Amino acid sequence: MFDHLKEDISIVFDRDPAARTHFEVLTTYPGVHALIMHRFSHWLWRARLHWLGRFFSHIGRFLTGIEIHPGATIGRRFFIDHGMGIVIGETAIIGDDCTIYHGVTLGGTSWNKGKRHPTLEDGVVIGAGAKVLGPITIGKNAKIGSNAVVVKDVPDDATAVGIPARILEEEKAKAAEAKAKFSAYAVSDDENDPINKALQPLLNEITSLKEQVASLSDAKSEKKVARAFTVKTTKRKPKKVSTD
Repeated sequence: MFDHLKEDISIVFDRDPAARTHFEVLTTYPGVHALIMHRFSHWLWRARLHWLGRFFSHIGRFLTGIEIHPGATIGRRFFIDHGMGIVIGETAIIGDDCTIYHGVTLGGTSWNKGKRHPTLEDGVVIGAGAKVLGPITIGKNAKIGSNAVVVKDVPDDATAVGIPARILEEEKAKAAEAKAKFSAYAVSDDENDPINKALQPLLNEITSLKEQVASLSDAKSEKKVARAFTVKTTKRKPKKVSTD
């Protein structure tokens, strides 16, 4: 347990530039406090002391604003940034080196017993306010954008955004870089949104049509001017001078 605590504190310095000292992290970071409470309540839960586990979990929720069910399984070097409003359900499984931000929900979509909460594999980052619902799997090093609602599996190294969440296509050359580079709030600079890709040809077509309409309007205007000029010059033909 103490080894987990050391890792939980040390990982803060890697992912939060505001962290200054170990004492500061240990005494003022609610994410660390929530993990300490969860490690203990989870131990009680596995020892079949379910009420005590729920009780200490409830105390942790009251003190930190982070609700983690004692039955949830959490791996090593898990980082909770800010943390207020996070909810992690009973059958949720979180792998190593994952990061989630405030307002995230790992919730269930069924009242039936059994696995009903998400599984996060190693290296997952979930942005603020995202909702990951149901017994789905978020693949290794995947990223969930802020406020996304995810109800389907997300493959390894993918990025999901939107409501409902859709997978952003990424070039294979950038996938390896994504593994090594941490993205705060699951935001990256080069994201190829399939919705934008679908709309772009339509926008190009609209632009082309506008140019054609403008060209036709110019041609029509020029034709009107030429016709008016012809009529005007015809009316002004010089009168013949009589020689009588």
